[in-house]
Amino acid sequence: MVDKTYDDYRNRIIKLLRERKTAPPGPLEEFGLPSQQGLADGALNKKYKELIAVGIAICAQRDGGTAFHIHDAMKAGANSQEIIETIGVALLMGGGPALMHGLEALEAVNQFETAAASEASSQ
Repeated sequence: MVDKTYDDYRNRIIKLLRERKTAPPGPLEEFGLPSQQGLADGALNKKYKELIAVGIAICAQRDGGTAFHIHDAMKAGANSQEIIETIGVALLMGGGPALMHGLEALEAVNQFETAAASEASSQ
């Protein structure tokens, strides 16, 4: 993942998902609905559910999940300290392999914060 921008990576996956919608029906067709329902506010609000998803993405070493869920956790109101603590829990549970992906997750946090600050200053 050298020189990867997580916003570009996230947008690439969004593009692939949109292209998938034009494909014949298959096992991925209904994936979005349970995902949306599972992350909706309930006993846990969306922010906390997204933080849980960040931890799982790190432990599972999933770049796409990391990019999506860090972005969406921040959009749901999570701050960098909350995400850093989530990364810490993922490291506790996932050991050395999670450490490598956790470092990538920190880079994603930095990139999304920089992009948000840039967008805010240009408005």
